[in-house]
Amino acid sequence: MNRPVTALLAALDALIVVAIGVGIPLIPLTLLWAIQFELAVDWLDFWRASGDLWLLGNGVDLSLAIDPALALQLGVAGAEVPFTVGIAPLGLALVTVLLGVRSGRRLGGTPYPVTGGAAGVLAVAGLGLLVALGSTAEGAAPALPQAAVLPALVYALGLVVGYATNPRRVASSEFGPASVLRMRGRTAVERFDERDRGLLGLALRAGTIAAAAVVGFSALAMALILVTNFSPIVALYEGLQAGVLGGVSLTLAQLALLPNLIVWTASWFVGPGFALGTGSAVSPLGTQLGLVPALPVLGALPEGTPALGFVGLLVPVAAGFLAAAVLRPALTQRVQGRAGALRRTLATAALAGVVGAGILALLALASQGAAGPGRLADVGPDAGWVLLCAFGEFTVAMLLGFATGAVRRADVSRSAAADTL
Repeated sequence: MNRPVTALLAALDALIVVAIGVGIPLIPLTLLWAIQFELAVDWLDFWRASGDLWLLGNGVDLSLAIDPALALQLGVAGAEVPFTVGIAPLGLALVTVLLGVRSGRRLGGTPYPVTGGAAGVLAVAGLGLLVALGSTAEGAAPALPQAAVLPALVYALGLVVGYATNPRRVASSEFGPASVLRMRGRTAVERFDERDRGLLGLALRAGTIAAAAVVGFSALAMALILVTNFSPIVALYEGLQAGVLGGVSLTLAQLALLPNLIVWTASWFVGPGFALGTGSAVSPLGTQLGLVPALPVLGALPEGTPALGFVGLLVPVAAGFLAAAVLRPALTQRVQGRAGALRRTLATAALAGVVGAGILALLALASQGAAGPGRLADVGPDAGWVLLCAFGEFTVAMLLGFATGAVRRADVSRSAAADTL
C-alpha cells in the first residue's frame, strides 16, 4: 500500500466516523419526523439538530436563541436572551474515540501511519466544519472555529490510542525525526537511577488504577441507582407524554449523557458532588435542587442522606488503598535498603495521588458545562474541587497501603529473628 492510497483510505475512514456520529441521532429523529410528525415539518430541521448534537457531543459550543413567546411559555429565567449550551454528551465523543481507535489500529499496520493519521484528522476537521455550516440556522449556531478543531482532536485521541495498542505495528521511516527525539529523551531519562525511574512508572500505574477503580465503581453504582429508582423515572416519562418514538429519542439522548452521569457519580463519591444549576448541589452532605432539566433519569437523584454520603467517601480511599496494595511489592523492591526510602515512598504516593486526581479532574471538566439559560449555565462537577479532594484521599490512602505493607514486613522479620534465637 503506497502513501496516496493510505491517505485516501484514512480520509474515507474519517468520513465513515462522521457519518456514524451524525447518523446516531439522525435515524431516530428521521423516524420521528416520518411517523409522529407525518412529514408535516421540514426534514432539514432534524438534520440540523443531528449535526448540532454531534458537534455538541464532541465539545463544540452551541449558541441558541429562543422565540420570546416560547421562552415566556417555558418559564425559564434568561431564556428570552441568546444563550450558549456547552455541556457535551460524552457518549457521542466516546463513539468518535472508539472509531478512532479502530482506525488507528488499522493504520498501525501500514508503512505510513503518520500520513494516514494526518489525512484522517484533517478530513474530520473539514467535515466538522461542513457539518457546522450545514447545521447553522436561525436561532441555533455552532461555534465554527471549534467545529474545525475539537472533533478532529477527539478523533486524533482515538488514533493515538489505537496505534499505541496495536501489537502488529509496522516499522515506518516516517517516525525518523520522532525516533531521534525519543532516543535523546531516553538518554536524558537514563541519567537517573533505574529504580527511581521505576518509582515514576509505579506512581503512574497506581494513580491510573485508583481513578479507574472509582469510575468503575461509579458505573456500577449508577446502574444500581437506575434500577432501584425505576418507578420515579417511569413517572417522569409518562409526565412528558412524548409518545413511543419520542420516548425512544429521549432514551437515546440520555444514553449519550450516561458517561457524564457516571463521572458525576464519581465526583459525588470523591466529595464535591455536582450542580444542576447555579445555587444547587448534589453531594454527600445533602441535595439541594431548584429547577432541573426535564430528563427522566434525573428522577434517580438522591434526596439527601448524609450518613450514606460519608460512607460513599470511603470509595476513593478504598481505591487508593487497593492500588497501593497491588503495587506494594514493586515499591518494596525499589526502595528497600536505600537511603531516603521513606522520602521516596512519600513522593511516590503523592505523585500517584496527583495522577489519579488529575484523571478524575479532567473527566469532571469534560462532563460539565452550560445546559441552558440562566441558572442552568452551571451544570456538572467543579473540576478544581474534584482535583483537591481526590488528591488528598488518594495520597493518604496510598500512604496507608504502603505503610501497612511495611508494618507486615517488619512483623515477619521479627518473627523470623525470634525463631532463629
